[in-house]
Amino acid sequence: MKRLCVIGSINMDLVARVERFPKPGETLVGESFGTYPGGKGANQAVAAARLGADVLMVGRVGDDLYGSRYLELFRKESVRTEGVAVERDTSTGVAVIEVDRSSENHIVIVPGANASLTRERIESLWPLLGTCDLFLLQLEIPLPSVEAACTLLRAKGKTIILDPAPAAPLSSAILEAVDFLTPNEHELVALTGVPGGGGEAIGAGIRALRARGVRGVVVKAGKAGAYLGDSSGTAHLPGYEVSVVDTTAAGDSFNAGFAFALAEGQGVQQAIGFANAVGALSTTGMGAQAAMPTRKAVQDFMRDHSPA
Repeated sequence: MKRLCVIGSINMDLVARVERFPKPGETLVGESFGTYPGGKGANQAVAAARLGADVLMVGRVGDDLYGSRYLELFRKESVRTEGVAVERDTSTGVAVIEVDRSSENHIVIVPGANASLTRERIESLWPLLGTCDLFLLQLEIPLPSVEAACTLLRAKGKTIILDPAPAAPLSSAILEAVDFLTPNEHELVALTGVPGGGGEAIGAGIRALRARGVRGVVVKAGKAGAYLGDSSGTAHLPGYEVSVVDTTAAGDSFNAGFAFALAEGQGVQQAIGFANAVGALSTTGMGAQAAMPTRKAVQDFMRDHSPA
């Protein structure tokens, strides 16, 4: 099986539940508080490792309690951490989140140590990166670092999966380097300007990205599954009907499932079908990483369920 590497963010999510959001200058008493591991990079690394992949994480944590807690979590989940450095006198990345009773949220992200994952530091890790075959990236580290990593990995013939989240304009260098770009429908609109609204609009967005040099586009469409656009044309891979509890990190679970299946040698469409199952299962429990399934759970689910 091919080895995976995730280059990306490591965040701790600080979540306060409130009856309503405070007005400017107002202090409210919250209903509950929790601290949860997050960050799109770390989420994808943990999800892939839980499926059984050999995963290297490349990122930065701060020299604080959250950083040491995350390193311990990676060890527990069998994520390799030779590529995770501790940034001195810096906080680990955090997301400060308020959630009201209607499940609306306010989120403030402080990148912290994630901002120190520079292109020079990524390039200095080539002896380690070179031992891996398939790479997952996202946009919660500096964009120049993403471009540098994609350019380096393309030159070395590696397989690159880029999750363009949170949505941001992407350079030609990035678009032409990646093997698979995996936006959701909102990110597809942000990248292409093509209005959303179902399969026809998704197809138009895929064609727009392909015209800009993207080799393969995989659009995550929630319960509708996913759409693939590559040199063979466009295909729809239907999703699964499940009782949704929490959609947090479903996209990260999908990406990890897709990368895992490719690393295992599955064809692209088969890998997307597997990823649809991983993403669907991840929504049936609370939390991001807590709800990510094992390979056996996915196999059992796919045996007992058919795509909608």
